[in-house]
Amino acid sequence: MRWGLLSTAMINHDVAGAARESQEAEVVAVASRELARAEAHAGEVGAERAYGSYDELLADPDLDAIYVSLPNSMHVEWATRALEAGKHVLCEKTFTCRAAEAEAAFDAAERNGRVLTEGFMWRHHPQVAKVLELVAGGAIGEVRALGASFSGAVFGPHDIRLRPELDGGALTDVGCYCVHGLRTLAGEPERVFAAQRVGPTGVDLVLSATMTFANGVVATFDCGLELPERARLEVVGDTGAIVLSNPWLAGEPSVELRRDDGAERIEAETANAYRLELEDLARAARGEKEPLIGRADVVAQARAIEALLASAARGEPVEL
Repeated sequence: MRWGLLSTAMINHDVAGAARESQEAEVVAVASRELARAEAHAGEVGAERAYGSYDELLADPDLDAIYVSLPNSMHVEWATRALEAGKHVLCEKTFTCRAAEAEAAFDAAERNGRVLTEGFMWRHHPQVAKVLELVAGGAIGEVRALGASFSGAVFGPHDIRLRPELDGGALTDVGCYCVHGLRTLAGEPERVFAAQRVGPTGVDLVLSATMTFANGVVATFDCGLELPERARLEVVGDTGAIVLSNPWLAGEPSVELRRDDGAERIEAETANAYRLELEDLARAARGEKEPLIGRADVVAQARAIEALLASAARGEPVEL
């Protein structure tokens, strides 16, 4: 598949690097609102051409798919435009924090016979399949609780992650991974209760939440943009626990199984999760499979984010 990159975001380097490792993906074009910037970025990522507007990129008949790496608030608009232009779309997380917008975008994908998916590359890594296999096989008994965290430090008030009009904030930038991880393991939450610390720009700098599920699982997570770098995913059963110390950034796998008789490291394949998500979309576009992260998942993720933001703003639980 021939890809166009819609924006010049830093994450494009990871996607372009993954495409170079794959037999199923090639990055050939970049778009920015400034041609000079697009040309410079095209040189950085190895794309053969550059466009000085997003619309020009979407009009390129040689492109099969678009990677939308714009700020969060622009995702739905430009993903929908790309779908209407006949392109498949991989959109960076958070796709949207409004479930109705996600539904409308997938309506556009279905009208145009195109694939739309959200860029949670972590979910494609083999270590996730290993964790799901261990849980399904009863390695820790019945799952009772889940925990997750993801944080780091962001500096400068002009960073897009700190701008509320761009749907910035800790939850939409890093906490969304925690939400996606908890949902992957427990299904859809019935009730959420979040608390936040809002910074001077108006976005959540720290957010913690509890999520409860129909199967009785209770999950907690925290995320932040003014905290030390932290990443964790823990699955706790009645006979043991599984801990991932590197769950989100798709690097070296680290799966630890802890039980009363000790702990052991469980091997999982090392892989480039960005490459795997590009190849997942390619196979879905060819009709060989459904995308790993499809309509139901993306809409449910948006609904959970929407509820968490509402809960944090109101200071009370929200039922889903």
